[in-house]
Amino acid sequence: MDEKDLWINFLNLIKEKLVPIAFDAWFSETRLHKVENKKMYIIVPMNLHKKNLSETYYDIIKENMNKLTGTNFDFEFLLEEEINDKKIDKIEEGVPFNNPIQANLNSNYTFDTFVIGETNRMAFTAAFAVAERPGKAYNPLFLYGSSGLGKTHLMHAIGNYIVSETNKKVLYITSDKFKSDFIAINKRKHDENNMDNVDSFKNKYRNIDVLIIDDIQFLAGATESQTEFFHTFNELHQEGKQIIISSDRSPDDLKLLEERLRTRFNWGLAVNIFPPDYELRIEILKKKISAHEVAKPISEDVLIFIANNCTSDVRKLEGALNRLFAYTVMFNKEKIELDVAKEALSDFLNSNSYMKNNIQKIQKIVCDYYQITLEDMNSKKRNKNFVLPRQVAMFLSRNLTEESFPRIGIEFGGRDHTTVIHSCNKIEEEIKKDKDFKNSIDLLKKKLK
Repeated sequence: MDEKDLWINFLNLIKEKLVPIAFDAWFSETRLHKVENKKMYIIVPMNLHKKNLSETYYDIIKENMNKLTGTNFDFEFLLEEEINDKKIDKIEEGVPFNNPIQANLNSNYTFDTFVIGETNRMAFTAAFAVAERPGKAYNPLFLYGSSGLGKTHLMHAIGNYIVSETNKKVLYITSDKFKSDFIAINKRKHDENNMDNVDSFKNKYRNIDVLIIDDIQFLAGATESQTEFFHTFNELHQEGKQIIISSDRSPDDLKLLEERLRTRFNWGLAVNIFPPDYELRIEILKKKISAHEVAKPISEDVLIFIANNCTSDVRKLEGALNRLFAYTVMFNKEKIELDVAKEALSDFLNSNSYMKNNIQKIQKIVCDYYQITLEDMNSKKRNKNFVLPRQVAMFLSRNLTEESFPRIGIEFGGRDHTTVIHSCNKIEEEIKKDKDFKNSIDLLKKKLK
């Protein structure tokens, strides 16, 4: 078997192990360059592929190549220019030119600056797949979730990638801007020159290759604007143009939008972005600190403090850091210790918020009470010695924090939200039936006060 056939066979094998979205984004454009001294050199299209294949998919690549060949290979991921040992100038046709459309993109929002974790990995992978194959992969792409979770960042990242790599015309817009533009031409509909305005409006929104529209929920109640967007959507979609939409809720939950729009939003792929889990919050803080212009040494317990108290979204984390750095400059603090952080953020965080319960605290106290490890609690083990403490911790997390069922599931080893619901119902039933068990739950609640 030659190297080309070997890699084709490997890709066919790995394709069965991954969801299509992951395979398309990270493996479809790879190829085997050479095999030397039990090491495979794989050519990838971008640095982002190098990073993700090395960090996220390395083990699954190694395991499946071993199964296919019976040899324990190592892997190195290289760009084409690295193979040739020189940098190749970017092909001129890949640079946008003669484009009259203002894309309205924030150049700071790229795939490289987006911090990936378990709660946003699928959204990131889908966004990158769309950026690489606009109009062909997941059309429309519908990103939804609460404010401040990275939807807008990913939308701009898609636009920035497409603008930098192709000639395609990209437009980022909010639904409010779409609505105000449409209202403006309607107000002048009796103006004899209004046909020029109508043509200008349609040219802006339909003579493009990629439409990125943020916060689509704000079209609710605007019947005529919804109708116009329906026709815009149809024309772009029929011509194979890419549409990317964001909202604070899923398509099915946009009850104030017309059903025909909600149906179309489900034609492609709808992806939920969940609030960042503890590990992701820590990583986001570290990345923000490294990029901050007035960054000062911050102790690990300060990061933990912020991560435990800013759990809802990324903006809250950024706000806490900005407040902290401003405080250190104002009061000339050279190093940021925990007491400084508590003082600086005392009125930024909710009153006594650093004392409030969080899932990690609940897990620790429940583990101590039942004398099991956190690893056992979050594992897939079904032993009754682990199942009951896990269910108790889920129940307390739901009742003593403001976290959602999906978020709790993620914190307990990536479990589905239905597992959390079942666990909470199970504990509630046991509390009603068993007085001693109720007393133990009450005791745990006291420990958490």
